Amino acid sequence: MALLLCLVSLTAALAHGCLHCHSNFSKKFSFYRHHVNFKSWWVGDIPVSGALLTDWNDDTMKELHLAIPAKITREKLDQVATAVYQMMDQLYQGKMYFPGYFPNELRNIFREQVHLIQNAIIESRIDCQHRCGIFQYETISCNNCTDSHVTCFGYNCESSAQWKSAVQGLLNYINNWHKQDTSMSLVSPALRCLEPPHLANLTLEDAAECLKQH
Repeated sequence: MALLLCLVSLTAALAHGCLHCHSNFSKKFSFYRHHVNFKSWWVGDIPVSGALLTDWNDDTMKELHLAIPAKITREKLDQVATAVYQMMDQLYQGKMYFPGYFPNELRNIFREQVHLIQNAIIESRIDCQHRCGIFQYETISCNNCTDSHVTCFGYNCESSAQWKSAVQGLLNYINNWHKQDTSMSLVSPALRCLEPPHLANLTLEDAAECLKQH
């Protein structure tokens, strides 16, 4: 069974959200906020809906509940943004709604957006399972919208030679990381068996057993 090892910190800091990194976000949500006054017959819906739109980004990150950094590929960000904008545009095409309907629909779209982002980030990590050895893919950090990348380790090796090469590549990667910053914790707490103090006498069998257990 293919397993996944992410050689990154396992804590995702709260941030402003992923969708705001999309090029059309400011234009789209500016329109949504400025036209919220015309979407409900009940005046009480207006401040509620406005708050939902204003807090959209921060609330997104609070609801993601990811144990991995919130980093998404540009392709998947485009897919999520397109889906969200389509749902929002359809909602805004309607006339005034009866009391309570508009903010409820906004909440539904918000929750769907959270699921889309979760799936997009996790799917990219799972794709690593179909590779053998160290793999890196380009992403955007949801923390600050800067270009970033994710490094992971895939176990889908078809031969013992490929597996041996993959593990050696993993150990080389860890050694290089350690040389760059000796104060940095290299892997998750559950994988201390792969940290530099243990590498000197680490056999291929030991590495395989360590990785399979986690």
